[in-house]
Amino acid sequence: MIPWINQRRRYLLPAFVLIITALLPLFLGFNQYYLTVLILMLVFIIYASAWNFLTFSGQGSLGHAAFFGLGGYFSALIAIKSGIPFIIAVFAGACITAGIGILIGMTCVRLREWFLAMVTFGFAVIIQTLVVISQLSDITGGWDGYAVPKLIPSSVTGSILVEYYCIFTMAVASLLFFHLLLKSKIGLALAAIRENEVEAKASGINPVPFKLFAFGISAFVTAIAGALEVSHFGYISPEIFGTDISFWPIIYSITGGLGTLAGPVIGTVVISLLWEGLNALGLTYERFIVIGVLLILTIIFLPKGLVSLPGRIRQRKQEKKARQVKEKTG
Repeated sequence: MIPWINQRRRYLLPAFVLIITALLPLFLGFNQYYLTVLILMLVFIIYASAWNFLTFSGQGSLGHAAFFGLGGYFSALIAIKSGIPFIIAVFAGACITAGIGILIGMTCVRLREWFLAMVTFGFAVIIQTLVVISQLSDITGGWDGYAVPKLIPSSVTGSILVEYYCIFTMAVASLLFFHLLLKSKIGLALAAIRENEVEAKASGINPVPFKLFAFGISAFVTAIAGALEVSHFGYISPEIFGTDISFWPIIYSITGGLGTLAGPVIGTVVISLLWEGLNALGLTYERFIVIGVLLILTIIFLPKGLVSLPGRIRQRKQEKKARQVKEKTG
């Protein structure tokens, strides 16, 4: 009976967070600025979770902006050229990007750690360069970029509110998808590969297809996030492949808790709110320093991220209580 009760309690907090997030527009009075912040937060939760999923297979990427940007470009081009609704183009573009992700994975699937990370970083630089060359500028718009169809047309009453709930639904679906994957046999295989690839091979697990699967899924979901962002702004340019776009999901995941499902969510929410809060105070450039200091302190004092903070607090309390008992009995 107790395990069943504990199982229910484990899902109470996520359920409570979902309800609050769904009701936030009501609390904020449908303010357009706040809705924009929330929408971008949800987009980057999807993005950071996709990047974080790749680490479950022992792989890392410093160039995920390539998939983020390709998702935006492919989705926009498909929607413009074919005239289909943008929501359908999002998934079509994500499928193409996933295929490219698998091809990239095939070239570097046997690489590990920083060697793999540097290859992905180089790929992002190459893609950004290809987008702006004159031969492709008629298609990509070059450095100037071009307008992108909205996920929800502006003619729809309360379009930004409808957009918020659409992206909220996609964010929840993405997290649930990753949760189910990690709880499945695939997740167990990825964990075995991450912990010790040699032992995983000895136990009969072929790391290559699982790593390629992780690469493809991560690229697919990342592409969805990229498409959602450019659709929200209604514009896309090669800046979407920038180095900062590659580093944001890393910062979010490490701050929140690398290799955990909740880590990217917590990291994205905390840093996004801090970022916007400092900007509201007029600290435009200083906020980079604050975020940097927060990241350093988290790595030093909370290497498992903010998600481990409650456990650390409980541990400290238990240690303090044990010392007090020892002093009384001693």
